[in-house]
Amino acid sequence: MPFLREPSHILLLLIVIVVLFGAKRLPDSARSLGKSLRIFKSEMKEMKNDGDEKKDDTDGSAAR
Repeated sequence: MPFLREPSHILLLLIVIVVLFGAKRLPDSARSLGKSLRIFKSEMKEMKNDGDEKKDDTDGSAAR
Protein backbone atom coordinates (compact mmCIF):
# COMPACT_ATOMS: atom_id res chain seq x y z
CA MET A 1 0.00 0.00 0.00
CA PRO A 2 1.94 3.06 -1.24
CA PHE A 3 2.02 6.24 0.76
CA LEU A 4 0.33 9.39 -0.65
CA ARG A 5 -1.84 7.46 -3.05
CA GLU A 6 -5.02 9.42 -2.45
CA PRO A 7 -5.56 13.20 -2.52
CA SER A 8 -6.69 13.15 1.11
CA HIS A 9 -3.25 11.85 2.14
CA ILE A 10 -1.51 14.69 0.30
CA LEU A 11 -3.86 17.24 1.86
CA LEU A 12 -3.20 15.85 5.33
CA LEU A 13 0.55 16.01 4.73
CA LEU A 14 0.32 19.65 3.60
CA ILE A 15 -1.69 20.58 6.68
CA VAL A 16 0.89 18.95 8.95
CA ILE A 17 3.72 20.82 7.20
CA VAL A 18 1.94 24.17 7.56
CA VAL A 19 1.24 23.52 11.24
CA LEU A 20 4.83 22.47 11.96
CA PHE A 21 6.63 25.23 10.09
CA GLY A 22 4.02 27.97 10.08
CA ALA A 23 2.60 29.79 7.09
CA LYS A 24 4.98 32.72 7.53
CA ARG A 25 8.14 30.63 7.45
CA LEU A 26 7.30 28.45 4.42
CA PRO A 27 7.92 31.11 1.71
CA ASP A 28 11.31 31.93 3.24
CA SER A 29 12.23 28.26 3.26
CA ALA A 30 11.14 27.84 -0.36
CA ARG A 31 13.13 30.93 -1.37
CA SER A 32 16.30 29.70 0.31
CA LEU A 33 15.84 26.26 -1.26
CA GLY A 34 15.51 27.89 -4.69
CA LYS A 35 18.70 29.91 -4.15
CA SER A 36 20.55 26.79 -3.05
CA LEU A 37 19.43 24.88 -6.13
CA ARG A 38 20.44 27.79 -8.39
CA ILE A 39 23.92 27.88 -6.83
CA PHE A 40 24.23 24.11 -7.11
CA LYS A 41 23.28 24.17 -10.80
CA SER A 42 25.76 26.95 -11.58
CA GLU A 43 28.56 25.12 -9.76
CA MET A 44 27.79 21.90 -11.63
CA LYS A 45 27.82 23.78 -14.94
CA GLU A 46 31.15 25.42 -14.02
CA MET A 47 32.67 22.06 -13.09
CA LYS A 48 31.50 20.60 -16.39
CA ASN A 49 33.02 23.52 -18.30
CA ASP A 50 36.30 23.14 -16.39
CA GLY A 51 36.44 19.49 -17.40
CA ASP A 52 35.86 20.39 -21.06
CA GLU A 53 38.63 23.02 -20.99
CA LYS A 54 41.10 20.53 -19.52
CA LYS A 55 40.30 18.06 -22.30
CA ASP A 56 40.99 20.76 -24.90
CA ASP A 57 44.40 21.58 -23.37
CA THR A 58 45.73 18.00 -23.47
CA ASP A 59 47.46 18.35 -26.85
CA GLY A 60 50.89 18.55 -25.18
CA SER A 61 51.66 22.18 -25.94
CA ALA A 62 52.28 24.53 -23.04
CA ALA A 63 50.32 27.77 -23.22
CA ARG A 64 52.50 29.51 -20.63
